[in-house]
Amino acid sequence: MKNNHGRLALLVLVLTFLLTLSGIAKADLTKGIYLTQETVENTKYLNYLIQHAKKAGITTFVIDLEIPSKLMEKNIGLVKNNGIHYIARITIFPNGGGTPDQVTSEKYWEKKYRLINYAIGYGAKQIQLDYIRYNTKQPASSDHAQNILKIISFYKDRLAKQNIPLQIDVFGIASFGEEKHIGQNVKLFSQSIDVLCPMVYPSHYEPFRVHAVTPYKTVYHSLNSIKGQFANNKPPFKLVPYIELSNYRFPLSYEKKLAYIYAQIQAVEASGADGWFAWSAHNYYDNLFKVLETKPVK
Repeated sequence: MKNNHGRLALLVLVLTFLLTLSGIAKADLTKGIYLTQETVENTKYLNYLIQHAKKAGITTFVIDLEIPSKLMEKNIGLVKNNGIHYIARITIFPNGGGTPDQVTSEKYWEKKYRLINYAIGYGAKQIQLDYIRYNTKQPASSDHAQNILKIISFYKDRLAKQNIPLQIDVFGIASFGEEKHIGQNVKLFSQSIDVLCPMVYPSHYEPFRVHAVTPYKTVYHSLNSIKGQFANNKPPFKLVPYIELSNYRFPLSYEKKLAYIYAQIQAVEASGADGWFAWSAHNYYDNLFKVLETKPVK
């Protein structure tokens, strides 16, 4: 009988330890929202977002930087003083992606690196590159991904000297292999990045009517397809996808929007990813806050 009590006590201790580790792991998940420079320079609304984000458990703000300004620097300081991590998002090729001339112009890359330096000066601990791709009008070619890799390596080498991790955004379609028109190849890029941020928006997949009503399956399948491109399903980078708060191609009721958000978050966690960033083009996050405050999302 004593031995049974001892085994039971040991089992309880082990289970408690494992649950504690699980809780720590979940607590380390990145939970972030995207903000435009215009939003960050709106001090009143920024304060609103900070207070509600903290209440909802948001840990990170991904902030666009397009034109350096004193107000931008001041309000990023406000974000950091509230214990929220600041990641700077730099759009490399706006207007839908780069032209062949832009993609191969080191002078152009240098211009964008000046923005990165401003962001680091404002206190960015990580840099996220968006629209680092060709525009969709280009003919398919594997050379495209090789050329994009040269740009990624250019920024990675410079940032590594400052111990600044590099994140890159990729289209959701790149989850399933190389996209030869825009030049995005997850496996090729894998050794030159620290964090991959695939935009696994259900609204961006075809047929959209199917994916609009299966957000969990769409996100989960995309993330597992990325992992499946690597040995033992273990990519050499952190995986922090973007999820969306509504489906612009498929109208949803308020209740279904909340369920849509919740399903994507559940899929991210079930996939074993390292967290998520939420995307709202107009930086409206009340629905996300509602989900995080009322649903049992760890």
